[in-house]
This record gives sequence, structure tokens and C-alpha cells, in this order.
Amino acid sequence: MKRPRVLLADDHTLVMDGLRRILEPECEVVGAVEDGRSLLAAAEELKPDIILLDISMPLLNGVDAARRLHDTVPSAKVIFVTMHADATYVTGAFRAGASGYVLKRCASMELLNAVHEVLKGRTYVTPLIRKDILGQLPGWPLGSGETSGELTDRQREVVQLVAEGHPVKEIAAILNISQKTVAFHKSNVMRRLGIRSTAELTKYALEHGISGS
Repeated sequence: MKRPRVLLADDHTLVMDGLRRILEPECEVVGAVEDGRSLLAAAEELKPDIILLDISMPLLNGVDAARRLHDTVPSAKVIFVTMHADATYVTGAFRAGASGYVLKRCASMELLNAVHEVLKGRTYVTPLIRKDILGQLPGWPLGSGETSGELTDRQREVVQLVAEGHPVKEIAAILNISQKTVAFHKSNVMRRLGIRSTAELTKYALEHGISGS
């Protein structure tokens, strides 16, 4: 039987090395990247069967990356492997198109099982948090749906990059837009949310799972 092709995305090399060791007996690891934007490019080029990614990643967080992956490589199954056990993160991940959600501390025992389940078209959630999610979402399993929050994709991108400490010039280059457009999105978001400083905007990004930090 052909081994599933897996692409890894995590900004911690030790984590990716550990995931690779778990997967390689049964899967072909075709690539490994360290940020959300590199993930989008690698996924489009490599066309993996499975994408394993973290929520907290620089330049583009995992949830926003997953939503784009759902459009660009719809055949790939997305599994989050993350430390975040809060229901807000879990539901956000599935609304972004995930098929699986595994906590890093459980990965050594559960990861291959999660891969097998999603390849069969099923949904996998770490049993440690499954009960909490089922209680919140009687209609489980989730569809991809809309992401939570009121910000547009571009606004979320700007907010994440601001929260990571990138200056306006760098943000403009990363997103391929003008510095004026960056400033416009930032001020628009701050006005909408009633935020008065970059520090408050950074706090908002962290609390809402937008920042890759």
C-alpha cells in the first residue's frame, strides 16, 4: 500500500524531528516548514495527502493558513498538532477546515491513529478534550464554515504581523501591499475594536489565537 505523503509545519525544530520519527515508519514526510506562509507555498508545490501544523506559527498562524489550504489544496487532510487545549482554539481549527486535532503531549500515542482516521474521511480529536468539544457543539462533526471573529483575512494578517513586532515597511513587503494600506488596516481594526495602542492590539491577537507567538 502506498504510504501517505505528509507535510509538517511547526516553528520548533525539535518538535518536527519528533513528529518525523513517529510518522516515518508508516508515512513519507515530504517536507517541513517553520511558518504559515512557507506552508502555503510548500503545500501547493508538494500536494501532500496530510498536512500537520501547529496553531502558533510566525508570519501566518495555523488557523488562517488552514483556511487557505482548504481552498488551494482541498484534497489534503489537515491535522493540528498543538499545545492549545482550549475549546476556542479547537473549534476555530475545525471551522478553518481541519480534519484532526492532536495535543502535542499526546502525539506519540495518537498521531498515527489520527492520520489513519482522517484518511478514511473521519474526524479525529484528542480524547482528552473531545468531551468538552462535544458539549459545545452538538452538531459534531463540524464543517469548514466561517472563522470566528469579525476581522477580514487581510486584517488578521496585519494584526498578526503587528503583534509579532514587524514594522510597517516589513509588513508591506511580506503582504505585497503598500505601507499606507498596512496603516489603513491597522487603524481600521483598532477603531473597530476600540483599541488605542499597539500593545493592546498585541494582547488582542494573543487572546484570540491570531498571533503566532
